[in-house]
Amino acid sequence: MHEWSLAQAVVYSAIKYQKNNKLKKITEINLKIGELQQIDRDIFKFSLKQISRLKKITAKIKIKTEKAILKCRICQHQWSFSKILKKLNKNEAEYIHFIPEIAHTYLRCPKCKSPDFKIIKGRGVWIDSIK
Repeated sequence: MHEWSLAQAVVYSAIKYQKNNKLKKITEINLKIGELQQIDRDIFKFSLKQISRLKKITAKIKIKTEKAILKCRICQHQWSFSKILKKLNKNEAEYIHFIPEIAHTYLRCPKCKSPDFKIIKGRGVWIDSIK
């Protein structure tokens, strides 16, 4: 399960941060999830809760989503992933979920139809802060 492995990486990173900074306790972990990852938040939250419990982490975990913005390298047009996501079929969306770089296979600039674009923001899962 993709969400489980991402949750595991978050918890282990937090533990490493705690050890490296000689913290007695972590009280809060603030995460950001890029929209392009299309994480199932319920599964991700459940995974975080279970792994945290196993590792005896009692921190409050807050999650924010960062909207994905794409920019065409040809015409410089910018657009949001959420608008184009509606045009993808279920399989295409699933492929992008597991391998976001594959988006170039299924997405085109809405203005010039080029597949040559860059992801400006909204990709990945990262720890924004730890308290």
